[in-house]
Amino acid sequence: MKAHEIMIQQVYKIKETDTVRTFIEKCITYRISGMPVVNERNEIVAYLSDGDIMRCLGKHEDLIVDFYFHTVLLKGDDDEFEERARKLLDLHVMSIAKKKVITVQWDEEIEKIAAILGKKRIKKVPVERNGVLVGIISRGDVIRHAFKALL
Repeated sequence: MKAHEIMIQQVYKIKETDTVRTFIEKCITYRISGMPVVNERNEIVAYLSDGDIMRCLGKHEDLIVDFYFHTVLLKGDDDEFEERARKLLDLHVMSIAKKKVITVQWDEEIEKIAAILGKKRIKKVPVERNGVLVGIISRGDVIRHAFKALL
């Protein structure tokens, strides 16, 4: 079975020029946890997920880095949680999205897709054809199609 046979063709996505506010609104509206970031040619340039949002929202403690000749203090967050959330909404998605995106080709075998999702511990993988986003496959999609005939 190939990727194009099990992929979801209606992909919720955001543009590379969008803000995090747009991402959050789409996640809430469509009850999803992440989506590809695309350019004007619908090419995948990044991926933004709820995990990226959590990393930004969480409190960052001060970090002391001790080198041989000197010590550096990397200052953590002084803002309260609500203030960090408010600031996050106005950021451009590209400032926090993962730029190294794992994708599969539209003719990839389901076994390989299952291996990628499991090994990389990711929930979804965008599907591309000729460098353009054409679909998305989740863990649930693989499980449904793998076991549909067996149950």
